[in-house]
Amino acid sequence: MHSLSKRSNAPGLRSGFVAGDATLIEKFFQYRTYHGSAMPLHVQQASIAAWGDEQHVENNRRLYREKFSAVVPILESKIAVSLPPAGFYLWPEIGTDDLTFCQRALAEENVKLLPGQFLAREISGTNPGAGRVRLALVENIADCIEGAERLAAIL
Repeated sequence: MHSLSKRSNAPGLRSGFVAGDATLIEKFFQYRTYHGSAMPLHVQQASIAAWGDEQHVENNRRLYREKFSAVVPILESKIAVSLPPAGFYLWPEIGTDDLTFCQRALAEENVKLLPGQFLAREISGTNPGAGRVRLALVENIADCIEGAERLAAIL
């Protein structure tokens, strides 16, 4: 599965594709028949433009590398954080309850985070996302740095 959501920073377009083994794709087509809808023409036009342009993708990747390079050093002295092999967010363990920490970050430093427990489900009594937060570096670099500095202040 591939989409413009991550590739082009266009999550609202809901434009993507599925590729793979014919037997898997056949089952996906059956599912899609009952759970899909046609894209409006304006979304189709925007999708054509985005899928046909690689320059904005290269620019986005460069910007994310710059954001990671700026934010990780601010946080790594406070928590274990590392560069992901791909993506636009950090996924650090914070050493405390993630929901409480996110509430505190919002209340004390006006930083909005996503508790890791919301991105996973409990399996055998354990939620693999618990104790982690998702730090999405989607804002401009100055705002990402400011957010990291605010988080460092409460860590």
